[in-house]
Amino acid sequence: MPRPPFISAVSAVPVASLLAALSCAPLLAVPILPAHAAAAVPAAERQVNDLAARFYDARARFDPLLYATANGDGRYDDQLGMAIAPQVRQRYLAQNHALLEQLQAIDRARLAPAAQLNRDILEAEIRSQLDLERFPEHLLPLNQFDNVPSNLANYAGGTGSQPLGTPAQYRAYLRRLEQLPAWIDQAVANMKEGIHVGVVQPKVITERMLPQFRQLRSATPETSVYYTPVKNMPADFPEQDRRQLTAGYRQAAVAIDAALGRLNAFLEKDYLAAGRASAGYGALPDGAAWYRARIRNNTNLDLAPDDIHALGLKEVARIRAEMAKLARDDIHALGYDGPLDQFPHWVAAQRHFKPFTSEAQVLARYRQLYATVEGKLPAYFTLLPKAKLDIQPEPELTRATASDHYTPVAADGSHPGTFWVVVNDPKEYDTTGMATLLLHEGVPGHHLHAALLKELPLPDFRKFFTEHPSAAAYAEGWALYCETLGKEFGLYEDPAYYYGHLNDELLRAVRLVVDTGMHAQGWSREKAIAYAREVLGYDEARAANQIERYMVWPGQALAYKVGALKILELRERARRELGPKFSYAGFHAVVLGDGTLPLPILQARVERWIAATR
Repeated sequence: MPRPPFISAVSAVPVASLLAALSCAPLLAVPILPAHAAAAVPAAERQVNDLAARFYDARARFDPLLYATANGDGRYDDQLGMAIAPQVRQRYLAQNHALLEQLQAIDRARLAPAAQLNRDILEAEIRSQLDLERFPEHLLPLNQFDNVPSNLANYAGGTGSQPLGTPAQYRAYLRRLEQLPAWIDQAVANMKEGIHVGVVQPKVITERMLPQFRQLRSATPETSVYYTPVKNMPADFPEQDRRQLTAGYRQAAVAIDAALGRLNAFLEKDYLAAGRASAGYGALPDGAAWYRARIRNNTNLDLAPDDIHALGLKEVARIRAEMAKLARDDIHALGYDGPLDQFPHWVAAQRHFKPFTSEAQVLARYRQLYATVEGKLPAYFTLLPKAKLDIQPEPELTRATASDHYTPVAADGSHPGTFWVVVNDPKEYDTTGMATLLLHEGVPGHHLHAALLKELPLPDFRKFFTEHPSAAAYAEGWALYCETLGKEFGLYEDPAYYYGHLNDELLRAVRLVVDTGMHAQGWSREKAIAYAREVLGYDEARAANQIERYMVWPGQALAYKVGALKILELRERARRELGPKFSYAGFHAVVLGDGTLPLPILQARVERWIAATR
């Protein structure tokens, strides 16, 4: 989590010193040329554009759910992809090798600055794919936090990233469902191979998966979650479409249920018994190198786990000191005078921070916060998207294991950017974290970034670039940085909201400690949960939900702090060097104006702006 803007700069952390040594060419936004001007584009630039288009298409077809649909690109909504099949993965990586070789053959000096930026981002993206080539990621195709059967089930209501409003959209989703049984069977084959070579999920993760997959089964096709689109079918669909789609969805539900039966039987009888007791990737074959590659993939930097761990401990100490001030010393203190290590538990026990009796009331409070923040944005941003944020409850299927999250707006406008709020029990929903969460998941966090991407003149491989692991340091770093803006917006004048901000910031610092602890230092799941409970004041279930996410998604949780600290460092450098010429709006326009950037390229972009402005 970044420091609030009124706390000293962060240039002393290891991340800053590593990034300071990196440089890049001048960066500019990439223009879209009209068709009649295509002939005027230099040959080298046309080559870059062609390679970028080929790369995007190959990646989108390789994993359409992750690389297209989840990013708001609906052109591949009828494809499921078979990224977990060894031969498909091998072929895709071979394509990446060929693309990289062709890209490196282009003389960078012959490119205009905008084309150089395209080339540099493309090279970084291809390398990030290839960096994981040696590791058998396909042997871990399922986890409780993110899996294809549950993701497709969540689309069945038509409110997610895949819209269901026309016969063509219904047919596209149906074709995906028809491909799911083969995907499930391939996942089982992969996990059998994983058992053979010692690459398996922890036993507790399988125990978390099983209830999800059991819930996906149904007594009849008509009660299947995958049959839901038929029940919601618009009345104006032509009769022939209604008959064909109804029959198709029924048949797909039958086939999927049978495949889920095979999956559940395998998980219960074979995979659960083969599950490992360890929590981290360090226990897997070549696990230390695997985790280091995951760190590079998620942060764009080759950071040592021990350095990240030390940074996390340092940040935990700093934030806890700030919370101690808020407890009893600050002018806006909450009035707590007990032991400081019990402060989070005291806040969690205060019933006046839990005023809700229904999910609708929680959503209404978030919408009220959204309206307040929207009124503040023009003073700090000149780049604002036209698309508005939608706020919806997390689907019931994944509510127990999900975290609050955002899905990007569709490029064609077929569905909005959505902040998904997880409300398991409205009577226990705490108001203290709501402001900082809205700033992160909504505006000016993920929604402002992702919606702008669809409106900026960018090529596809950059336009649809928010959900990829290699984008996490920028995307999550930006969203985490935006949480600090609650101070400028006046939200943190409410001490409860400021406590929520600090507590969430503390969570991101804890992530640095427990992620590296489990995957590099041999921490057990229980040790990580105990640390999270002690520092954050979480109950057992909430701490376990967080820790189990990091167990199956190593390195991703590091991206938040690494990215946010870098953006804050760059802002403080700009403020220091530009003096009265500095403005939030100018700085934010530079950070957002070229879309998602790897951290080294982002730094070079900001440094160039500082030099030009000064």
